Amino acid sequence: QVQLVESGGGLVQAGGSLRLSCATSGRTFSRYAVGWFRQTPGKDHEFVAAISWSGGSTDYADSVKGRFTISRDNAKNTVYLQMNSLKPEDTAIYSCAAGPRVNTIPTGRVDYWGQGTQVTVSS
Repeated sequence: QVQLVESGGGLVQAGGSLRLSCATSGRTFSRYAVGWFRQTPGKDHEFVAAISWSGGSTDYADSVKGRFTISRDNAKNTVYLQMNSLKPEDTAIYSCAAGPRVNTIPTGRVDYWGQGTQVTVSS
């Protein structure tokens, strides 16, 4: 069982930065690929970024490429999402999710979800 807990959300002005963290208490965390998704009211989860279990492979949605960076520290059982040059359209609830393969995470094939953290970008 893998439990995921997000933190680091908040209110920031457009052009600012935030770093989200996804921490887990599961001992098998390092075996999982991890992704970040975001959701706004009335819409489905939107893929943002993913990272393989080793950290050697990453994937990003076109809308965040060049602005967001995903990374992980398996010794700390934590995955990070560094978000720079934030825009009002980045406003959403951001959730992390764990799955077996990095190349299937963008399609939503995950085994575990966190509860999410709110990110609000003001104009």
